This record gives sequence, C-alpha cells and structure tokens, in this order.
Amino acid sequence: MDITTHDPATGASPHSPRTPALQAPLGLAVIMASNREGRFGPVVSDWFVSRATGRTDFTVDLIDLADTDLPTALSFSPPVSVRGQLGKVTHRLAEADAFVIVTPEYNHSYPASLKVLIDWHFDEWRAKPVGFVSYGGISGGLRAVEHLRQVFAELHAVAVRDTVSFHNAGALFDDEGRHRDPSGAEAAATAMLDQIAWWGLALRDAKSARAYAG
Repeated sequence: MDITTHDPATGASPHSPRTPALQAPLGLAVIMASNREGRFGPVVSDWFVSRATGRTDFTVDLIDLADTDLPTALSFSPPVSVRGQLGKVTHRLAEADAFVIVTPEYNHSYPASLKVLIDWHFDEWRAKPVGFVSYGGISGGLRAVEHLRQVFAELHAVAVRDTVSFHNAGALFDDEGRHRDPSGAEAAATAMLDQIAWWGLALRDAKSARAYAG
C-alpha cells in the first residue's frame, strides 16, 4: 500500500512541484514599430497592452517609435541631437527584462524605423526574451516576424515560439478598437506572454548568478 504524506502547512505532497517564491514583476517593453502616417499600429498595440497590463507578472512600458527620430547612419560617437533621441529609448530598453514587438509587414519585412532602433543598440537586447505581435493583410505580418527572428538571434536575444498575428487586421476591430471576436487572439496572447514570463524569469535569475557569456 502506498502512503502519501502531505505538508501540513501547504497540503502539498513531498513529490509535487513547489510553488516558486514571489518574484518582482518582469519589466516588459512593448515596442510599436510603425511610425507611418495613418498607421493601424495603435489599435493593435493598445489591444495587446490592455492584455499584458491585466497580469501581475509584468509591468508594461509602451515605446512608440513615432516619438523617436533616429538616423540610419550609425555612429560610435553620435552628435548631441542623436544622443537626445537615444535618451528617449535606450535606458528603457536597458531596464526591460523582456520585449514584445508590435509590427506590420511592409514588402515582406518589417519597418525601417524598427531596424534603426534595433541597430543603434546591442547590449540592451542580449539574453532577454522577445515576443511578436504582427498585423497586416492575408499574411498577418508573419513574414516580418520571420525576418525579425534572425535579427534577434544575432543579438543574443531569445525569440519565443508562439506569436499573435492579425490577418486582414482592419476588419477584425471595430471603430472603438475592440476586437470583434477576441477569444482566439486572447488565447494566443496568453500563450505568448506565458512563454515570455518563463524565459524572462529564467534568464533574469541566470544573469543574477552569472554574467551572460555571449
């Protein structure tokens, strides 16, 4: 006869997984990639941010690339004007534990504004998880995401497997920015955020014990 004992304080079996101690929420930077006039990005990013802020395991910082004006010519010694633009975003990327990129698809890829932001930084991305929310026409922005996976791999970031994508995005939301049939999208967002939370905590704990070797 098997006898199973339980911890009188928790009711848990000694063989059951222990609940991890409470940890500080992860800082999640949500980056709205499009800066194009008439963009649909705010509808999608607002929808996603409302889901992320409803969780207790994240604090959310929305970074809108329409608020920055970084040049395409990179420099190790940027002038004062460029340092001012970097000052709007660099510290926020550095402080984040994880990222979600909200991007459209332009000509089978992602916006130039996003590539500029990425290329002005390096250490800020390293050993952190990245998730993707994409939108567009029939492809739902997924081709942009596939390009971004390669870029972030080069930067030593960890791209999570699951994404959130909106195909024919303009027809999915009403005039108030509400998703007309949100159940599938909400399930996808939950799955992606769960993966980001797992990787974010794992990587944060690992880096606190030993510096990343990349």
